[in-house]
This record gives sequence, C-alpha cells and structure tokens, in this order.
Amino acid sequence: MGRYTRNSAILAKIETTEGTDAVPTGAANALLVSDQNINPLNAQNVDRDLVRPYFGASEQLVGSAFVEVSFTVELAGSGTAGTAAPWGELLRACGFAETGTVTWKGYAPDTPASQKSATIYYYDDGALHKLLGAKGTVKLSMSISGRPTMQFSFTGKDGGLTAAANPSTTLTGWKTPLVITDPNTADVKFGGTYASGIVTGGTAFTSRGLEVDVGNNVQYTPLLGAEYIDITGRSVSGSLEMDLTAAQEVTYMASVKANTLSSISLEHGTTSGYIVGVFLSAAQLINPKKTDVNGRRLIGYDLRSVPSTGNDDIIIYCK
Repeated sequence: MGRYTRNSAILAKIETTEGTDAVPTGAANALLVSDQNINPLNAQNVDRDLVRPYFGASEQLVGSAFVEVSFTVELAGSGTAGTAAPWGELLRACGFAETGTVTWKGYAPDTPASQKSATIYYYDDGALHKLLGAKGTVKLSMSISGRPTMQFSFTGKDGGLTAAANPSTTLTGWKTPLVITDPNTADVKFGGTYASGIVTGGTAFTSRGLEVDVGNNVQYTPLLGAEYIDITGRSVSGSLEMDLTAAQEVTYMASVKANTLSSISLEHGTTSGYIVGVFLSAAQLINPKKTDVNGRRLIGYDLRSVPSTGNDDIIIYCK
C-alpha cells in the first residue's frame, strides 16, 4: 500500500538537557504546519577513491551526519492574552527568550549561553525521524492579502529512524489567523517605542506589509566525544514596499544615504488574545527600488535590523 506525504505529524518540545530526548507527545506538543520537508540524513560522506586496475567508482563511507527539517506555521495568538501561543516553543529553539505577564508574551533574542534546544519528532506516514538538540532559524511573512506565517528551518542531531504509526494529535491550541488586510492589520510604523507588548508613538505609513528573516547562522560541529548544534550568529534582514509621496521618497532617500536607523513595527489582529506584532528596534533601509502595483508607484526597500542595546534587533509578541 502506498504512503502519502500529507499523512505526517510533527512534534516539538524544548529539551531539559540539550541533546537528550524530551519525548514530545501528540497530545501536548503537536504542530499545525504546511509546506513540511525533511532531509533525513545530511551526511559528510568520505570518498575512498581507491586505485585499481580498472575503471569504476569507490563506495563512500558515511561520516558525521545530521537531520534537517523545515515547515511553515501560521502566526496567530493563543486566543487568551498572556498565554503563550504554541509557536512560542519553536521560537525558543531559534535563540529567543520568552517574557511576559498575564496580558502579553514577548520573544526577544537570548544570550548564547541561555539558548534552548528542542527534540523534534517527524512522523512520515509510518516512519519516525528524531532530531535531538535541534536549533533553527525563522522567516516571518506579513504581506498584504496573505496569511501571516513563520517559516522555520531546524538542524538537529540524528536521533534515529524507526517504523512507528503516526500519533493522535491535539491541535486546539493553534488558532486560525486573519488574512493580512487593511481592516485586520495596522499600518507599518517608523520611530515607535516598544515596551511590554505595546508600541507607542511613531509615524504610520501605508504599505504592502513586512517580510523579516531572523537570519540565524546554525552550524553542526562533530567532535570526538561530542557533536553540537549551535547558533553562532544572527543577521536580521527583511523588505517592505510603501506608498510614499514624492516628498517622503526624497526624505527616505536621504535616510538611506545617511545610514539612518529607525525602529519599524507592524501589528496584526483585532481581538485581544489574537493580536501579534513584530518590532525592529534599529532598522536600516537599503537598496531602494521603485515598483509598480496595478499602475500605482510604490517605493520598496530592503532592510537590515541591528541591536539597539543588545538582543533587541527583533521582538515578536502576542497579546
């Protein structure tokens, strides 16, 4: 009987001890995903390259190996203000620390020594792949007429492959998002101030939304006696397109040339418990470009976000 790619289940749980199986369950740790993909064995194979009195290749020896998994989840709150959404665990395995109160939850980059890892179970229609000590990176998409999403990519130590039936999964914690539209989404703001899940001040601009790539550098390092998955750096980047007046275009061209930094933020959602936002504390606009959208002139920019006081180059929050 055939197997089907959609008959998949992915579970993820933060590890108490890095690299030790946290044993995620379908009832507590199931992910609601799309666009899932797995590289079941990224092996550093060694070619024997033997010399013999005839032509032909030599077999390769399988060396150190790791597993890669990627998938997309929808960006929506938990439904209750102050209660972490299920994607919060994934952000923690991407180098973020969770803070918050009874009214909000926020995720900002953590110091390297405090970063967490996750155990990921990838059930592929009867085959269970395990990733241990997994760490990753994420891209956020909050563009007009699309669903708000986070695209995760994880690297983990090879925890083995076994034949196992897919578990029953509980997915009630994952809430249905609103599409990015004018009624559902606030304007992009430049120059606002973030504190405790709230952005105050700033100047609003009409735009097509925001794309952000956290840009973690995730590395697998095999050693004799140990193997490591590390986040060894971060470079937050992104892009946006704005509906600017001619005078505003002139002003922002001067900002590009002057390497000016400004906060940029975008908040989505209309109901408490479902509102999510992203805040870049010190973003630089680069590579200005003119775009045509249905005959309307928009001005686009790539952007880089740098830390302002440290570990604040990107903040993701829900409330």
